[in-house]
Amino acid sequence: MSKSLNLCGGAAFGLAGLLGTVAHAEPAASDGPYGLGREALPEEIAAWNHEVMPDGTGLPEGAGSVEEGEMLFSEKCAVCHGDFAEGVGNWPPLAGGEDTLADKDPVKTVGSYWPYLSTAWDYVHRSMPYGNAQTLSDDEVYAIVAYILYSNYLVEYDFTLTKDNFLDVEMPNADGFIVDDREETEFPTFTQEPCMSDCKDEVEITMRAAVLDVTPEEESEGEDQASAEQAQEAAAGEGAAAAEPESEPLDMALVEQGEKVFRQCQACHMVGDGAKHRVGPHLNDVMGRKLGGAEDFRYSNTIVEMGESGTTWNEETLAKLLEDPMGYIKGTKMAFGGLRKEEDIAAVTEYLKSFSQ
Repeated sequence: MSKSLNLCGGAAFGLAGLLGTVAHAEPAASDGPYGLGREALPEEIAAWNHEVMPDGTGLPEGAGSVEEGEMLFSEKCAVCHGDFAEGVGNWPPLAGGEDTLADKDPVKTVGSYWPYLSTAWDYVHRSMPYGNAQTLSDDEVYAIVAYILYSNYLVEYDFTLTKDNFLDVEMPNADGFIVDDREETEFPTFTQEPCMSDCKDEVEITMRAAVLDVTPEEESEGEDQASAEQAQEAAAGEGAAAAEPESEPLDMALVEQGEKVFRQCQACHMVGDGAKHRVGPHLNDVMGRKLGGAEDFRYSNTIVEMGESGTTWNEETLAKLLEDPMGYIKGTKMAFGGLRKEEDIAAVTEYLKSFSQ
């Protein structure tokens, strides 16, 4: 007990001594109201004020192309965000996520969520690359942002971003935000004294639970008969389907190998239950589908034209794409370099066939 008191007393004495020393120190000359600091000079404010506004105010002169940005992104950004801006591990994706904002787990990227391009430019300029912020030149920032736009299918590969065409880029979610007016519209309602009695002159029942379809009702005899007929029709349909000739059986060993090789494609493409478009389209039922035929996906002009001319995905066309994507489809946005082994191409083809039967 005595040791504790001595320690506390020592601490108090030390603090008092320190405060006494500070109290006797002469304050520095100052213009501040409390005798501390001074107003920042205009040039000091300008040195720190690098913000870029949605209307383009604050943008420096400069230019950067998608092609330049692709190289810079691979060198300075891909380790965290992936070669195609798809994200790596817990690092966020910067591309994809179209039409997911209403989902339970939305994918918020520059293309799907950010309303202003100025936010992307300003963030890259101020904070990236991670751990080495503010080392990029203005031209490099323009180029990297241009590549991010390209990865979101917002510009073409020959696009060059500049201060002059900055506002010409249309961000998909530009109208997805509203002004927060809750202080004027909602707060007064919820902060006033609540009504506890006689709050309405008359109470009227407008709907009953059965109408709301929350209370199950017993099926009538007619409904039972209809259900039985539907079951019979379904069984007949199953029998007809069973009578149809079966497709060629899959080589399951090759499918298993293809699943492993397909990991190189998963950053951009999904297959299986719940597959959605990412940077590239989902590949369910791709075999036999015409090129550019997936609904609600924006393809390059060349692939659309090939599909309109009657070209479909089969073992031959898929092999050509997997071997040399840019050589097979000129101007494709698919930046993948291609598979070098014939057995890998055959394996991925067999794997995709398993989602097309």
